[in-house]
Amino acid sequence: MRTSLTLSFATAAALLAAGAAYAQPTESARPEPRGATTRAEVEQRTAERFGRMDANKDGLLNDADREAARRETFDAIDTDKDGTISFAEFDARREQRGEARTERRDAGEGGFGRRGGRGGAGMARNADADKDGTVTQAEFAAAALARFDQADADRDGTISVEERREARQHKRHDRRRDARDAG
Repeated sequence: MRTSLTLSFATAAALLAAGAAYAQPTESARPEPRGATTRAEVEQRTAERFGRMDANKDGLLNDADREAARRETFDAIDTDKDGTISFAEFDARREQRGEARTERRDAGEGGFGRRGGRGGAGMARNADADKDGTVTQAEFAAAALARFDQADADRDGTISVEERREARQHKRHDRRRDARDAG
């Protein structure tokens, strides 16, 4: 009896220790926090993102670009090019996206507007200042720089890690308040 009780405690302790060791993030799994971001860097990344989103290169983000992006995504998933997406193709795409996400995380990559994985699309929707369903590069840049200015609490042209953290907390608080008010 005593031996089985001792063995049970030893097994439980070993399992707890193994679980704790497994739960500890490794150095490679913990990306370095992004450092300070300057206004010029935001302008450059915004121009690059707009260029990637403007599929037909007409200087506007609109339904034609969204359709082209959806078509490109469909074509990438439809690997056998039969015009349909099988479950195997769908599942393979999910695995590829997971692997790519892991590679970006391990490389410490991220970017302005990347949280939540929506970045550009949400930015474009919110950038349509005149609400005409089309976003110009000027509207896109103005929206990004307005967010930058809002986060740049000390107005020095750079968002520090602390300012970014504070802006994120304010955004989280605002979303909770909006959800509470809507419900």
